[in-house]
Amino acid sequence: MSKIEQAYELAKERYGALGVDVDAAMAKLAGVPISLHCWQGDDVIGFEDPERGLSGGIMATGNYPGKARTAVELRADLDKAYSLIPGTHRLNLHAIYGDADGAKLDRNDWQPHHFDKWIAWAKENNHGIDFNPTCFSHPLADSGFTLASSDKGVRDFWIEHCRISREIGAHIGKQLGTACVTNVWIPDGYKDTPADRTAPRQRLLESLDQVFAKELDPAHNLDAVECKLFGLGSESYVVGSHEFYMGYAMSRQKVLCLDAGHFHPTETISDKISSVLLYVPELLLHVSRGVRWDSDHVVTLTDELQAIMQEIVRGDYLSRVHIGLDFFDASINRVAAWTIGTRNAIRALLMALLEPAAQLREMELMGDFTGRLALLEELKGLPFGAVWDYYCQQQNVPVGMAYLGEIRGYEKQVLAHR
Repeated sequence: MSKIEQAYELAKERYGALGVDVDAAMAKLAGVPISLHCWQGDDVIGFEDPERGLSGGIMATGNYPGKARTAVELRADLDKAYSLIPGTHRLNLHAIYGDADGAKLDRNDWQPHHFDKWIAWAKENNHGIDFNPTCFSHPLADSGFTLASSDKGVRDFWIEHCRISREIGAHIGKQLGTACVTNVWIPDGYKDTPADRTAPRQRLLESLDQVFAKELDPAHNLDAVECKLFGLGSESYVVGSHEFYMGYAMSRQKVLCLDAGHFHPTETISDKISSVLLYVPELLLHVSRGVRWDSDHVVTLTDELQAIMQEIVRGDYLSRVHIGLDFFDASINRVAAWTIGTRNAIRALLMALLEPAAQLREMELMGDFTGRLALLEELKGLPFGAVWDYYCQQQNVPVGMAYLGEIRGYEKQVLAHR
């Protein structure tokens, strides 16, 4: 028996004393996919027009060497990241990442068949795919407005783009046999205080109703809408606020997307999960890490990350919550960013699954708040790391820091030559 297995057996005994079935927790964890975001691999540039810079409240900082320049390179980098992450996971794809064999297409020229190479790759590697219209970094988004624009021509352009994106999502979901979550986020807002907050929101509501007018099979496509507090260039007013999209998702029964970086720095999304799921069918989470603003840092094992996963598990919401990541750090190795962030998300989920949930609920119902506090604190000292190491070994991915050596080798052999 290896040292990892010995440590695991001791940890299993400790958790078992509290009524936790560790093997069952790991089996459940193995069935939960995390949706990795493609845009970490190339700093949100995409393949539509690599010469065009970012705009629309989006910013990637740093210039670490070796970023992906083509869909082939991006898929290779993703393959490396997936090989270092335990479990079977999904990909979150933006519209600007279509694979058109080098042809330059405008935003509304992308069609479902332009994503068939992604679909073939996903089938080969057992990945589901989620999708997003790209309503930024385009001349018709440079005013700061898209679906809520006062210019009908601009609105119509973005309505058509979102409509096509839903069709692409449905095509992907049908081909892969797993529903594609197609998430709409727009940057619309004002840098300074507006005189009229109502009209843009009325236009956005009407635009969204047009986007979603066609019924699509939910077995193939799930519609999601994403709110935001503020962004670059929209510091004073964002049309698609939390209240706006909460109301829209409730009234239209859409999936609501909560991004961990899209709220006030002192506000957390973990406390929102149990409330919004009383009113909307499903949630999409964009797990990120804001530092004083929506700066999309690599996810670390913070208290808030643990709280998010605890809420999902304690509420028995795993079947109603889609977990995706959303960060882009160009100051470090991009494959490492995916790997570190995703492994942390999975670790936090495993920690939540290792709680004696039934015992905690019983204490709470009985008014034994002393026992509840004592048990929650005791869990913090249990040998979770031994369970995590064993899970990684069981899933045939590197244990501990061994993944970093794999990334260093890939950087030397592949990334350094780009």
